[in-house]
Amino acid sequence: MKRGLVIIGGGPAGLAAAIKASESGADDILIIERDKSLGGILNQCIHNGFGLHRFKEELSGPEYAGRFIKMLESTSVSVMTDTMVLDVTGDKKVVCVSAEHGYMEIEAGAIVLAMGCRERTRGAIGIPGDRPSGVFTAGTAQRYLNLEGYMCGRRVVILGSGDIGLIMARRMSLEGAKVLACVEVMPYSGGLMRNIVQCLEDFDIPLYLSHTVTDVVSENGRVSRITVQKVDDKRMPIKGTEMHFDCDTLLLSVGLIPENELTKAAGIEIDPRTNGAIVSENMETSIPGVFASGNVVHVHDLVDYVSMESERAGQAAAEYLKNPSEVSCALEIKNGASVTYTVPKRIKNTEKPVGVFFRVNRIFEKSAIRVTAGDEILVSYPRAHMAPGEMEKITLTSETLKKAQRKSIVISCEEAN
Repeated sequence: MKRGLVIIGGGPAGLAAAIKASESGADDILIIERDKSLGGILNQCIHNGFGLHRFKEELSGPEYAGRFIKMLESTSVSVMTDTMVLDVTGDKKVVCVSAEHGYMEIEAGAIVLAMGCRERTRGAIGIPGDRPSGVFTAGTAQRYLNLEGYMCGRRVVILGSGDIGLIMARRMSLEGAKVLACVEVMPYSGGLMRNIVQCLEDFDIPLYLSHTVTDVVSENGRVSRITVQKVDDKRMPIKGTEMHFDCDTLLLSVGLIPENELTKAAGIEIDPRTNGAIVSENMETSIPGVFASGNVVHVHDLVDYVSMESERAGQAAAEYLKNPSEVSCALEIKNGASVTYTVPKRIKNTEKPVGVFFRVNRIFEKSAIRVTAGDEILVSYPRAHMAPGEMEKITLTSETLKKAQRKSIVISCEEAN
């Protein structure tokens, strides 16, 4: 079977890419989604806060997804749900299987990877203690509560202060559970400040920074007690700082990992910092005609940014189908002081402005973002506050890119004088 553009994933990234590709002239587009319906993780995110950038109004997750699904209905995009992609090859062949269609091999003219991300589990971080029931990732608990109607527990401790964990602290409280504490191993929260305020402070839930769970005790096969200890600057538990919480549930919000098994199998170059594909400014990977966008590239704070990034991927895929070509890299973006990663890492077209997302590795108050090429400072952006839990974005103008003179660009952050 041959198709023009195949989009793997029917969540917010895949939907935005498909709609934009259709608007850009692609007329043979297929979305493959492994769930039974489109929308992805948004279907279980019933809280508000979505759409402020994209639609200029506040929506819930299902409402946000519904807007894109409605727009998709006015296009000729085909959709296959309940279909699992097994393999993607370097020559743009997609292997998938479903109960309805069986085993399929699809030869694609272009591909957009939009598989999203998954949660780190207990096994990934090595929590000591018993292995009882009552230990859930925050996203699993969210699905059980919001989609399946099951309450995971009544006395809850949350490890990790990522946004999903913070939101579940509020959600569990609203459903009558007692959230005893939110525990974070780092000296700063991994979530947005608005979620710390609205989900913890508004519900009088304590946040213990530089702490971690060091023991899980069970009774009759269920969590019964959690031990929490303060950690030093090497994240090692400090003896004598133990706190004990009698609880029946431990929720883990300890990070998200881009879902990149298919990306790696295709031989696409991976950024070890993000665990996502290395992409250029139009979201093209190291294989021409294969694009990636959304949380499969790097974990975003806001779904609005996922959609905007994915629209770039969809438009670029449509343009590639019209004119398949391989454009060499003109500039490389490198991480400087206090910058964890940048997306994109490569720039092919220096004639247009390029938006760059990045994260810092510590908290900054009054500070500056420096963009340099060699010893020359190309541009500087002042900031009043930056934190690892909040993604930063700057726009590099074509004039700035040309001043780099095909050298590597370095983005770094420093305290303001």
